Amino acid sequence: MNTTPILSARCLTRVFGNGKTQTRALRDVGLDLAPGEVGLIMGPSGSGKSTLLAALGGLMRPDSGRVRVLGQDLWGLDDAARKQFRLRHFGFIFQGHNLFPALTARQQLEMVLRWGEGVSRHEARARAEEMLELLGLGSRLSLRPGQLSGGEQQRVAIGRALVKNPALCFADEPTAALDWGHGQQVIELLRTAAHDREATVLIVAHDPRLVPYADRVFHMEDGILTESGLVPGENLEITS
Repeated sequence: MNTTPILSARCLTRVFGNGKTQTRALRDVGLDLAPGEVGLIMGPSGSGKSTLLAALGGLMRPDSGRVRVLGQDLWGLDDAARKQFRLRHFGFIFQGHNLFPALTARQQLEMVLRWGEGVSRHEARARAEEMLELLGLGSRLSLRPGQLSGGEQQRVAIGRALVKNPALCFADEPTAALDWGHGQQVIELLRTAAHDREATVLIVAHDPRLVPYADRVFHMEDGILTESGLVPGENLEITS
């Protein structure tokens, strides 16, 4: 594995509110991730996990600090350039599915490839179908979000993030809406994307069953990030 960081964050701070209602979501957070690594951030609700993911992914500007990705100062880019950088290099999996109601499952993925990478219609369709098959949605290709269950919609959203083979994938509770069978399938896909394609995957989650699939485990509380003493895959009982 290449140990040169693909993502490096230093001294990230983010404050919400003023005076007595002020909340420090990030407190001088630093983080390095290498290509091919799966990082897992765990911690209680409100600890700053999702805020950190948004800052690292170029979605929410920190009050101070720096994020470098692929050698680029992410927050030094103007809005248009940062949007293009995200489109080219990042994949996002959100708790909300954010699917287009009028598009079929296959079209959701095809759109990313046609607009984001400029691939041909034929290649976009083939790659979209291959990804949806991997996610167990081969028989649901032509259905729109309103015809899919919540778990199926989440798997489409995951496929949309992975189909373009991003350099970095940011996942906020990617398995929360899934039963463990499908959740395990998804986390294995994310791990494969990291280890086989040297993508970097950063996951925010509460589910301890994901720990064995991570290369590094972090804990976040009160805006402070620390690397956990948990050893992935050891001293952890996995239940289905």
